[in-house]
Amino acid sequence: MKVTDRSDLWWKTAVVYCLDIETYMDWNDDGTGDFEGLAHRLDHLAELGVTCIWLMPFQPTPDRDDGYDITDFTGVDRRLGSLGNVAEFTRTARDRGMRVIIDFVMNHTSDRHPWFTSARRSRTAPFRDFYVWRDEPPAKQAKTVFPGEEDSVWELDERTGQYYLHSFYRHQPDLNIANPAVRDEIAKTIGFWLELGISGFRVDAVPFLIEPPEGVEIGDPHEFLRDIRSFLQRRSSEAVLLGEVNLPYDQQVEFFGRPGDPPELTMQFDFLAMQRLYLALAREDARPLAEMLARRPVLEPEAQWVNFVRNHDELTLDKLSDAERQEVFDAFAPEEWMRVYGRGIARRLPPMLDGDPRRIRMVYSLLFSLPGTPALFYGEEIGMGENREEGGRMTVRTPMQWTGEANGGFSRAAPRKLIAAPPTDGYAPAHVNVEAQMHDPDSLLGTIRSFAARYRSSPEIGWGTLDVLESGDDAVLAHRITADVGRFVALHNFAPKPAIVRLELGPVAEESVLSDLLHEDRYDLDASGRIDVQLEAYGYRWFRIVEPDDRRLT
Repeated sequence: MKVTDRSDLWWKTAVVYCLDIETYMDWNDDGTGDFEGLAHRLDHLAELGVTCIWLMPFQPTPDRDDGYDITDFTGVDRRLGSLGNVAEFTRTARDRGMRVIIDFVMNHTSDRHPWFTSARRSRTAPFRDFYVWRDEPPAKQAKTVFPGEEDSVWELDERTGQYYLHSFYRHQPDLNIANPAVRDEIAKTIGFWLELGISGFRVDAVPFLIEPPEGVEIGDPHEFLRDIRSFLQRRSSEAVLLGEVNLPYDQQVEFFGRPGDPPELTMQFDFLAMQRLYLALAREDARPLAEMLARRPVLEPEAQWVNFVRNHDELTLDKLSDAERQEVFDAFAPEEWMRVYGRGIARRLPPMLDGDPRRIRMVYSLLFSLPGTPALFYGEEIGMGENREEGGRMTVRTPMQWTGEANGGFSRAAPRKLIAAPPTDGYAPAHVNVEAQMHDPDSLLGTIRSFAARYRSSPEIGWGTLDVLESGDDAVLAHRITADVGRFVALHNFAPKPAIVRLELGPVAEESVLSDLLHEDRYDLDASGRIDVQLEAYGYRWFRIVEPDDRRLT
């Protein structure tokens, strides 16, 4: 099947951009970002090359977990706007070539959700079965997601004398997906947002969503995901499910759908490659990442890996060994405040790499050149840092830095009214902001724009299959992506010294050339496809193997 036959799979070549509305742009100057402010920054996203905006939760919330504790799944936090704002925003974004997906957080509710306030009134109360209750916690309990903040996943409700399950914080009781009524509510919520123009959902903590509680039999838990996907596709053929599934590859691929079964998730984040990326950076040795990429399962064309450098949570390193994790901690999080939950890092990339522009750009070159779909977290495009005063995972969720003015141009409210404070060190808005970089093609913003443009004009990256090539240098990752439309090759040097790499590309047609996609160079290839390529310290190169019948502009 040709790529042109799959043109409806827009997400195969998308550029995903995650943002939190409350920290992006404040238009009414109350100190909190809003939909109107975000709408006024769509030009920035369009110019960056974003084609899919992922919105973190914006529903009504007590805000004890940065919006992930929701009290109304079909509402909008009044600080941020209204349902009318959502509909207008999604329409305007679509006009600019950008689809919108939203966080789907129905593993749990806030303990202030009307369902839970009703459920805890008595053991026979309405909505009691929307949650998971026990007279006594099971003898064998699951580990808490937040060690140091929670010591159990069961909490006693004094009024009814039973314990309720909370896989996350105690103020976030788990929903009981074994209850058909809960599944109906989930379907209604999906249908509601699709009607407002949403193009899909990032599904939070998928294993926690589908796994039944201890002692509850629901059959195959993956059947629930299959039902969600089926409902989604009936309502919108273009809509996607982007899953957060941090598991070993052999378990992770089951969440795309087992062979012979209907599909489940459309896309999944590649947590394993991300963690090995940081180990490779710490060692200045590409082999940890190369080894993981070589093990990455090949997917069906209707599924996709999503690559990322960091997301809105802690930079988790839980799939590294204890010794490997310590290596990364020693290199990039030597102080205690930089670490969270004993498994992750609460920092952004530029400070971790001591602001070295060569290494920073090399990492983002890799992000856009790995097979799959790239995802950016807001502020990455300008090299934002973190604010340790915000604490924990919130250190990286500071306001977007638009200008060098007070509050970084995010808001004209008094600093004490801001939803969060920008950093005050070398990554403060005075030093890092959009306005200072937007007209400079050599800035990080200009560089990432060029990566996004080249990625979008190289469909083989999103559609092709991966081969990790021998580079002859432990510090250099060489990979090839092969698709119907051609062959793409990229090199990345993880070391602070130059390298010469001998590429063995295999037989090529007569008069084929190797075209440099980031510069204007072209190199003749002999029939064996063998060529030596120079790399600078922390350097990177993108190439396309151009055969005589390839008429694309390069």
